[in-house]
Amino acid sequence: MTAKRFNHYGFDSETYRECLGLIRSTNKKHVMILNTWFFIVNLLYLIFSIMNLFGVSQERIPFYSIYLAATVALGAFMFFAPHFSERKSGLLVYFNMMILISYGILTSVAQPYMPATMYLVLFAVSSISYIGSMLRTFLMTVVSITIFLVTSFMYKTFSIAYHDMYNVAIVTMLSLGLHYTFQHTRMQQFVLYQKDLQVQRELEIKSSFDALTSLLNRGRFFSLAEELLSFADKEYMVICLIDLDGFKQINDSLGHQMGDKVIQTVGKTMLSTFGLNDSNRTNISSWDLESPRCLAGRLGGDEFIALIRGKKTQEEVHELLNEMLKELNAVQFDGLNGIHASLGVTQLSNVDKDMDSAYKRADEALYASKRAGKNQIHFSEEVLVV
Repeated sequence: MTAKRFNHYGFDSETYRECLGLIRSTNKKHVMILNTWFFIVNLLYLIFSIMNLFGVSQERIPFYSIYLAATVALGAFMFFAPHFSERKSGLLVYFNMMILISYGILTSVAQPYMPATMYLVLFAVSSISYIGSMLRTFLMTVVSITIFLVTSFMYKTFSIAYHDMYNVAIVTMLSLGLHYTFQHTRMQQFVLYQKDLQVQRELEIKSSFDALTSLLNRGRFFSLAEELLSFADKEYMVICLIDLDGFKQINDSLGHQMGDKVIQTVGKTMLSTFGLNDSNRTNISSWDLESPRCLAGRLGGDEFIALIRGKKTQEEVHELLNEMLKELNAVQFDGLNGIHASLGVTQLSNVDKDMDSAYKRADEALYASKRAGKNQIHFSEEVLVV
């Protein structure tokens, strides 16, 4: 095993980077757990100190109060800045470990007549809980035990300090071994989780998008469009049906390969027209439907559909679709002089309880384009009562 793989718990640096999101999320969760536990411990000790119970003197009130305030401050920061806390979870880990380790060292100094126990417990718990890298863990361990042993030999008798040194050597070896083992297991779980997510994304893409054009398939388009109907009373939206003119003749005269190329070209043109090139083939669960995002789909064969958002008037929609039609008309392939299409458009309304009525209006407008000579845009003349 190389040093880099050992540093990342048996995995290469690329795999480690892919799991950074899960690492940060896990570290933040563990900071919250340890910080809450430490808050409860300090609160109890503070109460014991105030009431002078179980041998905890009132002289320790400032000590427990300071650490109680530190845990409250850390918890409040994570509560009010959750996203920043996750992005900077490494800093939270260092701060939390500093609180825990310093508490253990100062507690040991305050009890010079006995070997340290709190430090060893807090050191072992923190080293097992957080995942970072073996190098950082080793460096923090060296710094921590150095400070601990220096203070131990300064404030304790040699025999007790020697006992501390023996204990910390045993606990350090055990903690580092457990740290690597635990975090290696965590990394395995993270990698498996990432693979499962990737499989889910691929399955969602395959079940949602048309393989030939990268447009939404019929079922997925209409399921999303149904969700967007609730926005019809808040924004201007239209449905546009697109049917290619003379597509059968293209297949018959130029072959099905040329037909597929035409279908692909229409798909690319639609994606470009509606601003979907960079984000269309992504997992749909990540889409923000509240943003003015258009939808583009293939119904089957040479029939396409679009839900257009972000425009305010019929004139703006007509201008957008006219530009798309001009771009299709300008396509030149071997033996093909332009792609021609008829378009039918209708506005969505909050009167539409589902997509059936809107689809019917757009379909009627499409056939009006066909009857009027094809290769043109026709808007539904039906007036909706809102």
